[in-house]
Amino acid sequence: MEENQIAELLVDLWHDVQQPAIFWQVGVLAVCLFVAWLITRQVKAVLRRRRAADPAVAVDAREEGLRRVIFPLTALVLVLLARAVLANWHHINLLKLAVPLLLAMAVIRLTVHALKRSFPKAGWLASFERAFAFGAWGVVALHLSGVLPTVIDGLEQVAFSIGKAKVNLWMLLQGALTVFITVLVALWVAGVIESRLMRTEGLDGNLKLVFTRLSRSLLLVLAVAIGLPLVGIDLTALSVFGGALGVGLGFGMQKIAANYVSGFILLLDRSIRMGNLISVGNERGIVSQITTRYTVLKGMTGIESIVPNETLVGSIVQNETFTDPKVRVALPVQVSYAADLEKAMAIMVEAAKAQPRVMHDPAPGAFLEAFADSGINLQLGFWIRDPAEGTLGIRSAINMQIWRRFKEEGIEIPFPQREVRMLGGG
Repeated sequence: MEENQIAELLVDLWHDVQQPAIFWQVGVLAVCLFVAWLITRQVKAVLRRRRAADPAVAVDAREEGLRRVIFPLTALVLVLLARAVLANWHHINLLKLAVPLLLAMAVIRLTVHALKRSFPKAGWLASFERAFAFGAWGVVALHLSGVLPTVIDGLEQVAFSIGKAKVNLWMLLQGALTVFITVLVALWVAGVIESRLMRTEGLDGNLKLVFTRLSRSLLLVLAVAIGLPLVGIDLTALSVFGGALGVGLGFGMQKIAANYVSGFILLLDRSIRMGNLISVGNERGIVSQITTRYTVLKGMTGIESIVPNETLVGSIVQNETFTDPKVRVALPVQVSYAADLEKAMAIMVEAAKAQPRVMHDPAPGAFLEAFADSGINLQLGFWIRDPAEGTLGIRSAINMQIWRRFKEEGIEIPFPQREVRMLGGG
């Protein structure tokens, strides 16, 4: 719709407002919006019933997108039909004005939906949605009021040079918008690729993450490379600025770059995978997330540790579930010198075999470790296949069983004793 047409439309609408016939347009528009609301309500009710019938199925992107745009699109279709019918008897200037408004509502909702699908964990989208809607409606208002060309002319007057190229604010805004749209499309395509890869069977989980991140990075670079030339911004004009920025970032972001490269190394060599139980330094936990900068370890206490990827690549990492999830647990026990060692060791083995988590092959074993000051040190060794479940619980259960049986059999667990002799008299 041209600017002069919009101005004529607003003038005609102002004349219509002063005539009784405006009530026909208001009534028709209200009926269209009400019918669109009823249709939207019925569609959402159908989706809710389908979701209640099968709650295990997650809400997909198409269903969520339909929920957002069903009202403006339905109202837009009804208004177009009503406008064609009412044009035979009355003016339809109000209905003409409603068309771009409903279309703008649908576009805004679809854009926000695409952003939420592209950044599902971004907390800033809630505030960004309001800012984006406010800005989009502001542009629509400027367009409908005929002020937008004046604003564009003012932005074009603010020009400056970057290298040999001349740019202005309007060109930069167009470039930002174009890049924003292309990046949005690239993120949507990356999301589709990610969903397909994650459903692929027979492909290692680490390789899925590598391909997903590579595809996302390449698509983002391609989106910027396509978006800027579309509005006449030569990429070579940014080479000087990009070179200076690259040198500065190279010194200031060495650690981030090292962590980024280390993240890809971890994913490609598959030395650490999702679900592995690892120990690095003083941290021990299950790998719950591998990002481009850090790896998240969830400890047995529920505390999550964020370990930089560079640390995992450059340090010694104990991976308890690298090739075999089975681990051996050693339990020290001390008995007195007067105790029956063979009976004590048999009790210890029986206590271990009674636990369902203890493996029978290899079988638990008891060993005489050392002759200490206060007693004889024994060791109970057993294997478990689920170290991710922790060892404190099974250690406690076996120790309690050993303590009860020792008490029943009269086997003493010694404690440190000191004998003091007083020599001489006085």
